[in-house]
This record gives sequence, structure tokens and C-alpha cells, in this order.
Amino acid sequence: MRLVRCFALLLLVWGIPAMTCLGQVNWMTFEEAVEASKKEKKKIFIDVYTDWCGYCKIMDKNTFSDPEVARILNENFYPVKFNAEQREDVEFDGHVFKFVPAGRYHELAASLLNNRLSYPTVVFLTENFEMIQPLPGYRKAEEFHMIVQYIGEDHFRSKTWQEFQATYKSPYARK
Repeated sequence: MRLVRCFALLLLVWGIPAMTCLGQVNWMTFEEAVEASKKEKKKIFIDVYTDWCGYCKIMDKNTFSDPEVARILNENFYPVKFNAEQREDVEFDGHVFKFVPAGRYHELAASLLNNRLSYPTVVFLTENFEMIQPLPGYRKAEEFHMIVQYIGEDHFRSKTWQEFQATYKSPYARK
């Protein structure tokens, strides 16, 4: 019943997609994020993955589906899913990024990952598409929440990681 009320309220009153109720990330393409940022500035979060990556699938299932993680990603970022082996060109900032068949990778993925093609890797960009941090490897929801809160809520601009960790309040702690 709660789910039905949430769906009806969000869809009918505010026009917000119902998936927000379910703790799902509202994924965009890179191009959609670029367009959205022209209207409203937000940081960009990019999940760089491949179809064959097992840990990418586990991160989708266990980390990105976590309601607390999804909430922060949806509120503070334009969250992007980017397949590092996609074949479609991507035009950005006056450059056309292409698929490189010989290496089975996309030039945009290589650029975002500083030519360290490791999956999964997530990338955080500022509102102006400047690199904040690429972060390689699988992360569980509890650990990942702390990271996206640190960057998503702009703590990284005024505190060191160690200072933030000392004051972080986990939503996963037992009450």
C-alpha cells in the first residue's frame, strides 16, 4: 500500500518518476547529462562499465539499487551509465570520441579513466565537467554511500577525506 501511495503521489502531484520511490538511480546517457546541465548545473557521476564485467553487475544489483545511494546520486548528480565498449560516437567539448576496435574500448572511457581501463570505475565530475576523481573497483553500498555523500554534498571542497570520515553518520548503523 505504501508503494502505491508513493507512486500515485509522486507521479500525479509532482510528476516525479515512480522509480524514485523504489530506490533506483535515474540513469542518463552522457549526452542527456550534458543537455541537462545546460539548464541546471549539477555534478556528473559516471558509472563506466562493460557488459562482460561481473563486478559491474554486482555493483548494479547491490550498490546502485540501495535506496540511500540512489537518493544521493539522484539529488546531487546527473548519474550516467557509460558502456566503455559502446560503438556510438560521442561528441563533447568540440571533440568526437569514437570506438577503437583494435582495443575494444571507447575513447571517452579512456579519457575519463586516464587511460586506465579498469571496470567498474566510477567518475565524479564538477558542474563544469572537470575531473574530481575516478574511483576504480567494486564498492559495497555502505562504503559507497560515504564516498558519494562526501562528493555529492560538496564536503570535498572544505574537508579532507579523513576529517569527513571522523564526522560521517552512516544511515546503515544499527540504532
